[in-house]
Amino acid sequence: MAATSIVFDASAFSAQALSSARSLAAVLDHTLLKADATRTQVEKICAEAAEYRFACAMINPFWTEVAISALKGTGVPVGVVVGFPLGASLPSSKLDEADRVTKIGAHDVDMVLNIGALKSEDFKTVKIEIAQIASLVHDRGAILKVILETCLLTFEEKLRASEIAISAGADFIKTSTGFSTGGATADDIQLMRGVAGTRAGVKASGGIRTLEDARAMLAAGATRIGASASVRIVHELSGKTDANSTQATGY
Repeated sequence: MAATSIVFDASAFSAQALSSARSLAAVLDHTLLKADATRTQVEKICAEAAEYRFACAMINPFWTEVAISALKGTGVPVGVVVGFPLGASLPSSKLDEADRVTKIGAHDVDMVLNIGALKSEDFKTVKIEIAQIASLVHDRGAILKVILETCLLTFEEKLRASEIAISAGADFIKTSTGFSTGGATADDIQLMRGVAGTRAGVKASGGIRTLEDARAMLAAGATRIGASASVRIVHELSGKTDANSTQATGY
């Protein structure tokens, strides 16, 4: 097999994603993960996800049924975080969360890997946990994104975490929860894409608030972007002002 066949073409993907507001929306996970999010706010981001055709509406597990109901019949999936935001839950707890939210109908499961176990070099525990959740969600027709929390990892740990997650069955590797000491960087996306090649998607999340931020992540190799400022980002591409849009906080 020629080497070029396994190289991800970030330029081509970015050009396609930025070719229209609809194309850009299709790679944005419209996100609301604040601890004080209300039912009204959850229903609002679901309505926006349906209107703009975002990749999914990403919410906390408690709101899964509300989001499923709000998006019923729209074709826009619900995304739910698991083991969020620390990744330090019992493996059985993460598996149970994933089981419950996919039974309700969640399609995207974004789990935080066990960061402490990774940094302790207990790679077997990290891989088994991801593999078990990947198997469960795939059996339900759902997909798994694994959050590495790159701001807490060394260069070598980022490489190791990316490879473990992909080899364990992750559909995407993802930079950040947005609730730690830092968010996505173009350098981290480039590193993660270098490990992933064409084997998995790469999701940039944490601190992405403008079209310029999104462009940088796509250029570096991201294929999905998590943002609470999704509407503003799409409006920027369309040349619209969005003064009333809430500024992204925490994600």
